[in-house]
Amino acid sequence: MAMIMRTILCEALADDIGSVQLREVPLPEPGPGQVRVRLKACAVNFPDLLMIQGKYQFKPPLPFAPGGEAAGDIDACGAGVSWHEGDAVIVGMRYGGFADYVVVDAAQVKALPAGMSYAAGASYQTAYLTAYVALHRRGDLQPGETLLVHGATGGVGMAAVDLGKYMGAQVIATGGRDSKLAVVAARGADHVINYTQADGSLGGFREQVKALTDDRGADVIYDPVGGDVFDESMRCVNWNGRILTIGFTSGRWPSAPVNLILIKQISVIGVRAGEYGRRAPELGKENQRVLYELAASGQIQPYISHALPLEQAVAAMRLLENRQVVGKAVVTLNDYQYPEAASAKD
Repeated sequence: MAMIMRTILCEALADDIGSVQLREVPLPEPGPGQVRVRLKACAVNFPDLLMIQGKYQFKPPLPFAPGGEAAGDIDACGAGVSWHEGDAVIVGMRYGGFADYVVVDAAQVKALPAGMSYAAGASYQTAYLTAYVALHRRGDLQPGETLLVHGATGGVGMAAVDLGKYMGAQVIATGGRDSKLAVVAARGADHVINYTQADGSLGGFREQVKALTDDRGADVIYDPVGGDVFDESMRCVNWNGRILTIGFTSGRWPSAPVNLILIKQISVIGVRAGEYGRRAPELGKENQRVLYELAASGQIQPYISHALPLEQAVAAMRLLENRQVVGKAVVTLNDYQYPEAASAKD
């Protein structure tokens, strides 16, 4: 009798992420050059939601399990693999992580950094890679410069705060809730600003940023939000500054005013960390190596506000969808417990 495992399956694309189902499927076997990993934690990321909705640039074949970064223990190896059963690893993939087990090529796993929990190991790769490529490769952030991080209470924003401080910048962090910003301040941000207006719109940070920088403005602005936040950023960026466009979680693509770009001689720079590695493979490997070493040395420690078991995977995605997550949320598997996660409250 074939062994089975649990997984969350997207069997048809739908705007409602609650359409996915918890299923039992046959336990996969690793082939040559592959390993099977008994997962303990899988991070929840916005691409997981977008893939279910059919709105992501990469579209997995149906049916598929969401989940692109995870951690666990190797429990079976195919021929020609140097890993061993019981090795604790992190896994990088495009999908498949909302499952008790996953089979991947051996090249897709790395040893879990020493001292890092499974939940943290599953949570740092994508967010910190985005921040590193943005700040180091694209933004050329220098020690002593002022870095303005928008959406600083989310995963990619909090990673930018952490790496910005590591790189020697003065960091101003923005977000929409005081309780969430308190976490960011406790993790080292020099200043925090709530950019939510009385009418619920985003913006309203321009004058505060200028006041904090003696009217110069920020040297580098890290923007995963777009919309009104980008518009306001154009008016508080320093001469010769760089605005890093990471994404558009506000839902609106902004239009850059070319007159301000000309007058301030600023650069508006697009950032796609995965594409950067595909276009420049050697630099991509170097990025991964640097981040792994930072994780192994304890310099990277993602903040995880929610950890929910596999059967509550939809609830975990809802938390992200409804902006309730601080830092990262994870789905836990195979009875793994992450007691440090605590729901953020207003």
